[in-house]
Amino acid sequence: MKRILSMILASIMSMYLFAGCTERTNNRIDNNKKIKIGVCISNLNDKFMSYLIKEMKDYAQSLNNVEIEYVDAKIDSNTQLAQVENFISEGVDVLAVNPVDSNSTKSISDKANAAGIPIVSFNNNFEDSNDVVCSVDSDLKQSGLLEMESLAKKVNYKGNVAIIMGTMGQQGQRLRTQAIREIVSKYPDMKIVAEQTAGWNRAKGMALMESWIESGKDIDVVACEDDEMAIGALEAIEQSGKLGKITVGGIDATPDGLDYLKNGKLSVTVFPNVSDQSKAVLDNAIKIASGEKVEKEVSFPNELVTSENVEQYIAKWQNK
Repeated sequence: MKRILSMILASIMSMYLFAGCTERTNNRIDNNKKIKIGVCISNLNDKFMSYLIKEMKDYAQSLNNVEIEYVDAKIDSNTQLAQVENFISEGVDVLAVNPVDSNSTKSISDKANAAGIPIVSFNNNFEDSNDVVCSVDSDLKQSGLLEMESLAKKVNYKGNVAIIMGTMGQQGQRLRTQAIREIVSKYPDMKIVAEQTAGWNRAKGMALMESWIESGKDIDVVACEDDEMAIGALEAIEQSGKLGKITVGGIDATPDGLDYLKNGKLSVTVFPNVSDQSKAVLDNAIKIASGEKVEKEVSFPNELVTSENVEQYIAKWQNK
């Protein structure tokens, strides 16, 4: 009897050991499976976004067992939703989404969540932060605070301010506009006399600035929410013969923006660390696909760029 019991116990133990080995082997297979990431971009024609995606693609070359596909919605929410649906049908493991419009993200998250596909948002949040596993961005409000505080100092905290805003409703536009208004409200001798969107676009920034100049609007400072719109504004200012009479700031520290700063046309810009942001998007997507925990919000601090330190940031781009 004892012998029979011993044989039964030995048999049961063997079954457990085999099951344990099988489970570990399956886990190893899952871990070695190629991770598929679908990257949804709102507008690749946006200068800052083009740099961020280039950095992302460069970093992706160093990653193993990762397959990444990139799509551009060209500022169309319906196109972006269709692209998300295509990624879902392809069976991607994670979606990395830079939303066209924060207020139109519910349909995206509903589709992805129904399919059990997690979302990492970047450079623009979803309407409901609970719809994403992780969001990656620079501190958008801080960038506006840094820019406007520096501009205020340059004009001795006096003057009329115009704000050239990004695409209305996007998180970057909302938070940067809020920050600029906050700084201006601190100083009794400063006031906002105009604010309008130019959609993160150089040509639109130029056209808007031209219209303000032609209307005779008295402007001392132009706070632009990115470098592209700032360059457009500066082109209009230069053509009108007012270069040096109107102080202009931007955000993003793009190579073009830094060149304008070095040449004394742009007064200030803000560096949002594109490289770290792009890496964080992919790193967190991979962790999520691998079942690892990630931070809900990943935010990178900005750095103020002026004529005193512009060469340092030019070197950052040249060393890429």
